[in-house]
Amino acid sequence: MQSSLSKKIIFYIFLIIFLSTLNSKHVSEIRFKNVDQITVLGLQENEKQDLLNDLQLLNLNNIFFLKKFELTNKLDANKLIENYEIFKKYPSSIVIKVNKTKFLANVFNNGKSFVLGSNGKLIESIEKKNNLPNIFGEYDKDSFFNLLKSIKNSNFRISNIKNLYFFKSGRWDIETKLDVIIKLPKDNLKNSLNLSLDILNNNEFKKVKILDLRQHNQIIINEG
Repeated sequence: MQSSLSKKIIFYIFLIIFLSTLNSKHVSEIRFKNVDQITVLGLQENEKQDLLNDLQLLNLNNIFFLKKFELTNKLDANKLIENYEIFKKYPSSIVIKVNKTKFLANVFNNGKSFVLGSNGKLIESIEKKNNLPNIFGEYDKDSFFNLLKSIKNSNFRISNIKNLYFFKSGRWDIETKLDVIIKLPKDNLKNSLNLSLDILNNNEFKKVKILDLRQHNQIIINEG
């Protein structure tokens, strides 16, 4: 980063010196090239092309006077992008390095299918992703990410989850890929997840269909 900054400073100093040696007539004749190449790294080809098409709507004037806020606004609005870096390559090129958002779950809303990204944004999808859990209910985004954090900090694996059900009380039910329903409390999620896993791994409870952990210091087990 320091090296890049130093190169820019040196370039601008050189430019000032160069311009100062010209008279006004020569300066008026100088034409800086417009941005003629944008390279996007980190997206699939079709995603990259969609972004480039969107960026073409901007008035990308010469690289020295590029309105960076217009560019960043477009990138921030792209739902596939988690974060990014912009590099200027003089005299007329830009490189955008993108970290793509991670797909976390399928969400269904008003008859449409979406994928929830790790950036918290919903990306409309033609069909659901079978490797992801499905979220049902008008979920609270903060509550979901709190649940996800608890799962990651526990011995439970999100890959074992088929469906997630959100309730207006702020509580979640988990349905595993073995069709077991785990009714979680609103708080103390990590310990509840570890406890549920211990029970499900116990040979004495192989027929469990519903595991209710909603009440403090109480476990209700229903077998099928």
